[in-house]
Amino acid sequence: MLNSVIGAQMSVSAFLICLGTAMVLGVFTSLVFSAKSRHTGSWAQSLALLPPIVTLVIMMVNGNIGAGLAVAGTFALVRFRSVPGTAREITGLFASVAVGLACGMGYVGCALLFFLVMAAFVALLSMLHFGEAGCGEKQLKITIPENLDYEGLFDDLFLEYAKSWELVRVRTTNMGTLFELSYNISLKTPGSSKEFIDAIRCRNGNLNIIFGREADRDMM
Repeated sequence: MLNSVIGAQMSVSAFLICLGTAMVLGVFTSLVFSAKSRHTGSWAQSLALLPPIVTLVIMMVNGNIGAGLAVAGTFALVRFRSVPGTAREITGLFASVAVGLACGMGYVGCALLFFLVMAAFVALLSMLHFGEAGCGEKQLKITIPENLDYEGLFDDLFLEYAKSWELVRVRTTNMGTLFELSYNISLKTPGSSKEFIDAIRCRNGNLNIIFGREADRDMM
């Protein structure tokens, strides 16, 4: 089952088996990594298309060292033509390429077994919410004038409305005339966000306030 279906000479049946397996596993890989995550249609289609494309490329360069090095250089350049993605998106791309490589070498059994194991592993990590932040944690950004001392400025409001909070970043904006404070915060009562924001507005002179979740753009 785990042996290559490609013999000494490439046959039509072996080619169709490898390409068909890559196409099917590409679609299922796309479904696995797209589940319960925000994504674009082009990204989902790319995950489905990558395995059959890589399969054909590997078949064409199999045994040709010069062609293999040229293809490796081409794959290395792809990252410079891509917009930054989330860690999950990049992992999905690597998984699709791995499936395509296995199918391209004729190891369709290995590709299928790899997909089943990885799909079960991804599902398990998602069910356990592995590595996720606290369910109620959100990000709060507060803009204040430069003449205000931000140390302890909102502590009394945090004590009243929040279960936990942490100042994670301070940066200057508007040519250095304003400070932007970024907090990770979890409210005691989810429905109190309006009252909480109004209290902050009275303290920061009604400057910009952003409260909510940010998309995870962590890079691998």
